Amino acid sequence: MMATLALAEQTAQLAPVRNLWQDSLYRLLRHRTGMIGLVIVLLLVVTGLLGPIVAPYDPNEMDFAARFAGPSLAHPMGADDFGRDILSRILVGARVSLQVGIIAVTLATVVGSVLGMVAGYSSRVVDEIIMRLMDVLFAFPAILLAIAILAMLGKGVANAMIAIGIVYTPIFARIARSSVLTIRNQEYVEAATAIGARRLRILWRHIFPNSLAPLIVEISLSLAFAILAEAALSFFGLGTQPPDASWGRMLSEGRAYFRQSIWLGVFPGLAIMLTVMGFNFLGDGLRDVLDPRMRDR
Repeated sequence: MMATLALAEQTAQLAPVRNLWQDSLYRLLRHRTGMIGLVIVLLLVVTGLLGPIVAPYDPNEMDFAARFAGPSLAHPMGADDFGRDILSRILVGARVSLQVGIIAVTLATVVGSVLGMVAGYSSRVVDEIIMRLMDVLFAFPAILLAIAILAMLGKGVANAMIAIGIVYTPIFARIARSSVLTIRNQEYVEAATAIGARRLRILWRHIFPNSLAPLIVEISLSLAFAILAEAALSFFGLGTQPPDASWGRMLSEGRAYFRQSIWLGVFPGLAIMLTVMGFNFLGDGLRDVLDPRMRDR
């Protein structure tokens, strides 16, 4: 009898959560801006996965006879100063941007969420130590902090991922802490505490699932800024190293020939703009559908 009651109780608790996420997906499909962003993001993912396969040329293949060639059937986006096909390099560069964005934001999400939840559910001393450390990281402009970290770690894509992840960790720590401070006083958390549930179990089973909505929104927005940060670091020569293709690196290489061949910088710039716009649109849509205050509109 007790087992049946416990099972019914669990089912009653899980059903609203399932319906909430189903309702959020339905609202997202009806959200025009969110759907535009979702389509752009899906196109980016497909491009990142299939880019090296569908690229018409080897992205590092040089053809000096085609140097500075304009857009044509042979080179739809033209060729750069080494005769390399710009379209092929953009398609391959999409994988680099997506890889850096996903890994860096995943690192920031995991570390920041853990630190934020620990800070919000621990003693005041632990909270102060963690959040003051986050404030120190917040005190530096994001790109300058990333450059400083790369100056210590060295150039390269892997180190760029670590640098960007560290830069965005305080954002997720603050969001997670704020959610914990709000949720820890809810009745179901107090009930779990009263029956003797351990803190780690309460954090994982009760607080973390109910903190996902703001974290998901921040993940989508941070992906846009992470890709933009990778492009900036590669532009300065600290991220992707030649001859590998990177949108930021292509912008840096094309600025010297802007008057001569404008397409060297225009097409990589458009790729960055569309990608950032797609993630921002998706983030706006997720914010609207996951915000309880927007559900009655």
